[in-house]
Amino acid sequence: ASAFLSQKPKSELVRTSLRLLTSSAYRLQSECKKTLPVETCPTTDIQLVTQQVIQCAYDIAKAAKQLVTITTKENNN
Repeated sequence: ASAFLSQKPKSELVRTSLRLLTSSAYRLQSECKKTLPVETCPTTDIQLVTQQVIQCAYDIAKAAKQLVTITTKENNN
């Protein structure tokens, strides 16, 4: 994956998908940290955090699917 990322993608769609993938991964990491005992405070709403984690995972899957679709089309051209 890093070899793919090191090449500057020409396609704006690829760049957009990579940005979504990266930002969602950072968000997922941050949301997951909130569930750790060290980070958890009494006001942490685990239900809300769970929803955020699910949303981040969905966004990651969506971005990955976009990348696969785009790169498959580009490789077939």
